[in-house]
Amino acid sequence: MANNKWLATVASIWIECSCGASSTFGIYSATLKSSQGYDQSTLDTVSVFKDIGSNIGVLSGLLYSAVTSSSRFGSGLWPVYLAGAVQFFTGYFFIWLSVTGVIDRPPVLLMCLFMFMAAHAQTFFSTPDIVVAVRNFPDYSGTSVGIMKGFFGLSGAILIQIYYTLFDNKPTTYLLMLAVFPTLVSLAFMSLVHINPSNTSNDKPHLNRFSLIALIIATYLMIILVFQNIFTLPSWAHILTTTILLIMALSPLQVALTAQRSEQRPPSPVMAPLITTIEDQEVEMNLLQAMGTINYWLLFLAMVCTSGSALATINNITQIGESLDYSTLEINTIVSLWSIWNFLGRFVGGFVSDLFIHRYGVGRPLFFSLTQLTMVVGYLIIALSGNLYIGSVIVGVCFGSQWSLMPTITLEIFGVKHMGTIFNSIGAANPIGSYIFSVQVIGKIYDKEAQATGGLCHGLHCFMLSYFIFVGVSLFGVLFSFVLFLRTRGFYASILQKRLKQLY
Repeated sequence: MANNKWLATVASIWIECSCGASSTFGIYSATLKSSQGYDQSTLDTVSVFKDIGSNIGVLSGLLYSAVTSSSRFGSGLWPVYLAGAVQFFTGYFFIWLSVTGVIDRPPVLLMCLFMFMAAHAQTFFSTPDIVVAVRNFPDYSGTSVGIMKGFFGLSGAILIQIYYTLFDNKPTTYLLMLAVFPTLVSLAFMSLVHINPSNTSNDKPHLNRFSLIALIIATYLMIILVFQNIFTLPSWAHILTTTILLIMALSPLQVALTAQRSEQRPPSPVMAPLITTIEDQEVEMNLLQAMGTINYWLLFLAMVCTSGSALATINNITQIGESLDYSTLEINTIVSLWSIWNFLGRFVGGFVSDLFIHRYGVGRPLFFSLTQLTMVVGYLIIALSGNLYIGSVIVGVCFGSQWSLMPTITLEIFGVKHMGTIFNSIGAANPIGSYIFSVQVIGKIYDKEAQATGGLCHGLHCFMLSYFIFVGVSLFGVLFSFVLFLRTRGFYASILQKRLKQLY
């Protein structure tokens, strides 16, 4: 059991469950703003560096490539995880020192650096987890990426539940928890993650069980959040619900043990691989070659248009909620629910696109277009009604879907050899879009509205114009991704043809 892909999958899941702290920015953003004396534009600037760090993972991709191409480290990827752990601890620890006043209030640029380091660490966890998953399960790349991205999407809600149990209403202590807990988890399990592909004919049922566990955890978290929003739970109830949650998070180990035992038996004759393996791909581009193609820039621009605006939404959710008279508990609930909707999108995006490509040869970029079009509806709901519950559900699910679709599209179009570097470079679209939409759109429009009313803004008008701008830009994103779909139809049709040849 010590050297197989199933234990590597479980270790990756546990690391993903702990490292999604960037989505919980809304928990401590108000404390950060007040303790450092920031206005909304300055706070948005700091949050943009969070987005830059969490999405520009080119360095993690390059380090991953260097480690896997060197015999010095064997099959282990621990140098990549170690680099992430150091950054995670350093970034959040210095933010905690700043907010608590242990050190003098740092200049804004230095705070941006702390935030960048804390978020940048995530890419050193996600890159090996995702690439190892698609290499270990080449026939089910969409599903495996969806599982990893899905558990990452749940991690924010998991971290917040631990925060409620141990440090409720102490956001400064939550920052210290972020410095310590994810760091320890990654250090504990990093040596278990490795590439070890084996027979894939019976993998799908076990991967589906991982997906089922994620769905059960998401449902459980949603029920907890609803009860917390309606009732004031005593401390023992928080302890009990969090203990059950942690037990659920450990359950993938049982799936791994069952899968390992089944691999000792002959494969089922009816379970043929669903797609040609990664090793059969003819296309293997490096980053520069990929950047020289139209398809790369179509995918990049599509990400800028919609993912950037979604990040601006979650980064400013506290201020949006306050302007619409949501309570602190309601805002924190929306932040937690965002993680669940994010998970659902990541899971569904990978699973459903796998299903349609295998059965009908429908290209994944079409699903990218559909999620962007649906996101427009979410923005209109927020702009016209101020309903953050419904709006955040739609935007969160669509945003999560794009983050399971984009790496898989990258893998299929450009190959797996440099996948980590290429999909992380496309991820740079997120902070670019986040800067444009958070600082130049939401931040400046809000500050202008607030100045007219004495420093604070209340009502739909505070963010309405921003969201109408998001709608217009998102429609351009739909156009870019649909053109990518048209350009890659032949490629995805060939996948279906190969699948039919394998079956018949």
